[in-house]
Amino acid sequence: MKNLVKSFKYAINGIISAFKSERNMKIHFIFMILVVILGIILKMKVTEWIILIILFMAVIGSELFNTAIEITVDLAMPKYNEKAKIAKDISAGAVLFTAIGSLIIGLILFLPKIINFINNI
Repeated sequence: MKNLVKSFKYAINGIISAFKSERNMKIHFIFMILVVILGIILKMKVTEWIILIILFMAVIGSELFNTAIEITVDLAMPKYNEKAKIAKDISAGAVLFTAIGSLIIGLILFLPKIINFINNI
């Protein structure tokens, strides 16, 4: 049980470290909070919340992997290396891909509700 508690502690420390050191992680969290507030205002359904939570996990998770990959590459290749650059670019591309997909799904979920909300004012 002690090892399990330690592993959770290490994981939480990793999330906090990424949040403190990565500008994009802060941006993702700000957007997540804004989406939650908008979801509450627009009274999202349970299934919509589940979709949003999965999207939050995908974007934040991919940003955490990207951060870990960038740090690992920097440790392994302190001097410029083209393949190291490509690895970091691909990792960042994965985050961008996930974020754009999440944005598209978010628009599909939110636009009809926003239009309805505006029409009922």
